[in-house]
Amino acid sequence: MVIERFTDGPGPVYDRFHAMGRMLPEGLAYLDSWLTADGRSCYQLMETEAPALFADWTARWDDLATFEIVELGPKPEQGD
Repeated sequence: MVIERFTDGPGPVYDRFHAMGRMLPEGLAYLDSWLTADGRSCYQLMETEAPALFADWTARWDDLATFEIVELGPKPEQGD
């Protein structure tokens, strides 16, 4: 899970995204995302076998946002 906090709002991030795409390195996959109600942060679900790829990807965006990478474990089973 990636928590992306926009430095100057979402506008500059979306401008770059529309011009250049996500700019993901090979081996890092985007699955889904959610924007907070105030538009200041984005939660992104991503997948990789090589966590070091996050550094490559965030370096392409770190002038527009800060990033927190949270490694998720398996979803817990829900009992009755």
